[in-house]
Amino acid sequence: MNTTKVTDTTERKKLKRAARKKADPRPKRAAGEARGSNKKKVKSMIRGPRKR
Repeated sequence: MNTTKVTDTTERKKLKRAARKKADPRPKRAAGEARGSNKKKVKSMIRGPRKR
């Protein structure tokens, strides 16, 4: 929900909470899937003499 135009904080909170309640529930994560599985993997550093 886009509430960037609403300046009043409490009003914005109410709108967001209402939208969250109205939205259908998120699906559960599969049993074998890790929490950070979608994160970008870091390449391992090279061994040997330093580059700089």
